[in-house]
Amino acid sequence: MSIDLDYPVDVNGQKYSKLDMRRPKVRDQKAAEKGAVSDADSETALFANLCEVPHEVIEELDMCDYAKVQEVYRGFLSGPGAK
Repeated sequence: MSIDLDYPVDVNGQKYSKLDMRRPKVRDQKAAEKGAVSDADSETALFANLCEVPHEVIEELDMCDYAKVQEVYRGFLSGPGAK
C-alpha cells in the first residue's frame, strides 16, 4: 500500500516522498523483535522492513507521517478484507 508523505525526508542523498508498505508476515514481526531494546525500536525496524527502506528513513519521518504508517499497518491487521 502506498503512503504519501506530507513531509518528505532525505536520507543518504535520496529523497523519500512516499513509502510502499507490503503486508506483514509473522517472520517480519519476529525479525523486528530480535535485538530490539524497546517497543519503539521494534516497530521502526518492522516498518523499515515492510517498506523496504533503510531504518533511518523511518526515524526521520515527521510524526504526522509516522502516524500514517502506523495506520496502514493497523489496517493490515484488521482481518478479512483488509488490503
